[in-house]
Parts: sequence; C-alpha cells; structure tokens
Amino acid sequence: MRYAILSDIHGNLEALGAVADECHQQHVGKILCAGDTVGYGANPKECLDFLQKFKVPSVAGNHDWAVGGRLDASYFTDNGKAAIAWIRSNIPFEYFNYLNGLTTVYKNEDVIVTHASLNTPEYFDYLNNITKAPNTFTLMDRPVCFIGHTHVPQIFIQQGENIVYSHTAEVEVIPECKYIVNVGSVGQPRDKNSMASYCIYDTDSGLIQLRRVSYDIVTAQQKILAAGLPKALATRLSLGK
Repeated sequence: MRYAILSDIHGNLEALGAVADECHQQHVGKILCAGDTVGYGANPKECLDFLQKFKVPSVAGNHDWAVGGRLDASYFTDNGKAAIAWIRSNIPFEYFNYLNGLTTVYKNEDVIVTHASLNTPEYFDYLNNITKAPNTFTLMDRPVCFIGHTHVPQIFIQQGENIVYSHTAEVEVIPECKYIVNVGSVGQPRDKNSMASYCIYDTDSGLIQLRRVSYDIVTAQQKILAAGLPKALATRLSLGK
C-alpha cells in the first residue's frame, strides 16, 4: 500500500488541493489524516468535506475538538481562539458532531496515527524532542507511528535502546527499528519553509518520504483577511512559522 499521511491542514484549501494533486500524481492508494483539519484558515468546511468525500480516516487534533466543544480552548493563543470562534459561526451544526466524534488514535495492519503522541493522546502534548519519544515508542505495536501537532516535519528512529533523529527526509523501514514520523503541516508549516508538508509511506518498498509542495499562498492569505480573521494568520503563511 502507498499511503499519504496529512496533518494540520488548518482550513487551508489551497495547500490541501496542491497536496491532493501530488498524491494523485504519486499514485497514492490511501490518505490518512493526523488531525487539525480546522483552525486558522478560511476554508474549514471545504477541508472537512474533502475528508468525507474521499473517506479519509482522521484522528482528532486539539483544534478539531476545540471547535466541536469537546476541548476547552481557553489555553489557546488569542489568534487561535479568534479562529475557533469564527469557525463555530461558519460551519453547519452537523460538522460539530463529526469533529467531536473523532478519536485520538487510528490503527490498521500497517500503521498507527495520532495527532500528538500515544502517551495520553487526549492531552495533546508536544513530541518535539528525543526525550519525549520513549513514551510513544513503548506503546507502539506497529513499526511506524505518524503524528503532527508541532507543524515541523521530523523522524525519530529507535533501534534497541537508542533513539536518534533522522537527518534526511527519506528513510527505509527495517525490521529491527521503530519510527515516529512527524509529517509536518499541510496548511501552516512552522519550520521556516512555507511549502505544504506531508508524508508518503510505501509499505512495499518500506520507504518513508517527507515531502514539500508549493501552493497558492497569496489566495489563502487573501481569504483569511477577507473572512476577518487575524492578519497574523495570513502573514505567517509566507514566513513558514
């Protein structure tokens, strides 16, 4: 199977469209989503429609649950809270049920997907360094776990007692190792690269690829401003932070 794993789309339809086009070009057989389809961007409904139209399994992100009302968003930034309030006023009621119904972990025969970490996934802690990786590796019953949440693509590899970062965007899965793959963000990258980020995992070849795709940032920014969302949410898209 050739999987594409997307995360943190955050209502950015232009970025999602560009990634979806490349998935088609790359002959992806199944798309999975690691959460936060909504938040920040101006097209939350359309991005949720994409998941449902193409039957994309998705786990819950903190913004998904916050919009649905299942998670208290009082700890969000002011811009984040403003976006949550705007989304709640601009999506139909039935989408709230969908968002609240998302679970924190998805598994199939090949992979695990969660938004932040497998260790108390409902708290959405940031797995952003090696010291936080062991708690998730311990809970893995598949060789590969895909995450998002930090908006920074990254691969952690465990072999025996050792855990290291991958220094490349492409790794080959080998039986004696486990892999935590942060697929980055489709809709709001934060690694100083404005291109949409996602991952392809080919189970036949064992190859994991972190990929980048350019998209129409200007249109995404214009939509944010036209919606009356905070200007900073538009500005940051071209900065990749």
